[in-house]
Amino acid sequence: MRLILVYISFLLIVFSHSSFGQNSKTSLEKKKKKIEQEIALINTMLKETSVSKKLSISQIIILKKKLEMREELIRTIQQELNKLNDEIILTQQNISSLNAELTKLKNDYARMLQHAQKKQPYKGLDDLLFLLSADDFYQAYQRFKYIQDYSRFREKQGKEIIQHQKKLQEQLALLQEQLNQKQQLLGQEEAEKETLAKEREEEEKELQQIQKKEKELRAELEKKKKQAQELQLAIKKLIEEEIKRKKEEAEKLAKMKEEKAKENKAVTEKKNKEKKETNIAEKPSVPILSKEAELIGTNFELNKGKLPWPISTGFICANYGEYEHPAIKGFVMFNNGIELCTQQPVKVQAVFNGEVTGIALSPMGGKLVIIRHGEYLTVYSNLQEVYVKQGDKVNAKQTIGTVMHNEDGNNYSLNFQIWKGQKTLDPKLWLVN
Repeated sequence: MRLILVYISFLLIVFSHSSFGQNSKTSLEKKKKKIEQEIALINTMLKETSVSKKLSISQIIILKKKLEMREELIRTIQQELNKLNDEIILTQQNISSLNAELTKLKNDYARMLQHAQKKQPYKGLDDLLFLLSADDFYQAYQRFKYIQDYSRFREKQGKEIIQHQKKLQEQLALLQEQLNQKQQLLGQEEAEKETLAKEREEEEKELQQIQKKEKELRAELEKKKKQAQELQLAIKKLIEEEIKRKKEEAEKLAKMKEEKAKENKAVTEKKNKEKKETNIAEKPSVPILSKEAELIGTNFELNKGKLPWPISTGFICANYGEYEHPAIKGFVMFNNGIELCTQQPVKVQAVFNGEVTGIALSPMGGKLVIIRHGEYLTVYSNLQEVYVKQGDKVNAKQTIGTVMHNEDGNNYSLNFQIWKGQKTLDPKLWLVN
């Protein structure tokens, strides 16, 4: 009985560990695949840029991003290796435990056979004589039951030995598969490290070329920085106007509700008076207020980390907040959102249900769209075409425009921002990984 309980506990531990490990392994494989796709996209973009023979700041940014992704890919492979090593250790422990159990079962079975051979050299005859030598029918029946139980016990032990052998073979096959996977991952890790070293050399060469015309590029960056600041001011002004409009609407609605309440009160008092006079019971009408705005706001907040990306293919080429420019050391940039770079003029989609509250020309060129989601706002800048108009109700993943082409970098990019009132938020934390 104790042996059975130990075995059940062992199976539960193995099952729970393997289930957790499988989920983690799947997550790592998914992450690795996503990084590999982004690196492939960057390589295509860099190849197209190199055709123009023009060294640009955008090219350096993209190259720097590729290095970051390559490093992240190597870290992910190392995480896979660590997880696989844990699984290998667990499988080896399982094999060791199964071997010990199998050895014990075989030894017990051998001892039982030896005992039986000593007691009953001629099994068939001795069983019959054992039954016939009984003093009465009841004793003969008990001896018959004993022979049956003994036979079943031997059969059960034989089956347990076969089952343990089968499980042992399965674990040995699993171990071999895990070891093969480990060799593949080690090979991939080594190849990625070699590629990273070459890409770092390439980046160093590009940076050396950039430094030769640093003065020219600094002037270009100053211009871009000024345009970015103008864009942020323009967006802020539009949002302030939107907040003011909403406030006026709320005040107007509150005034209407107050007037309606007074009107309802007067009507109720009049009806109550008439009721007393005519003894006819009537109920006053009560206005039902919509909860739509509150529902949208609540849902948006609860979807943090689950929102779809505003473009179908691409990667983050500039993060939220303050950061040092990768091409010019010491040159600080600031972003109220994130910059999403892509290879082609992909469609831009709304990340959540809402209402288009603003469309304007961007100081950096192109157009921008602002969508309200309750107390939250999403901003989509650097659009070539816009397919919606102010006041339109849009659904999540609905196309609202297309990304604009950047002449200097020969690529396409979208500036995406999230606001709560007059406060900016990091969009990366809101988008699904």
